[in-house]
Amino acid sequence: METNQYFEVTYLDTDCGRIRTEAFDDAADAERFASRRVADEDGWAIIDTVPLLQHKKAA
Repeated sequence: METNQYFEVTYLDTDCGRIRTEAFDDAADAERFASRRVADEDGWAIIDTVPLLQHKKAA
């Protein structure tokens, strides 16, 4: 099934204190990943839906 969006999870990597982003094709995979990132007391994660850009053909 072709979709016109993907999902970005932005999260705090509590091991090193850096903010990172991972991309997923499936919303359920993004949710599972985000849930694992907030298991720590200081952890947080945000899921964004990002539309794929359509390339325009030259006339």
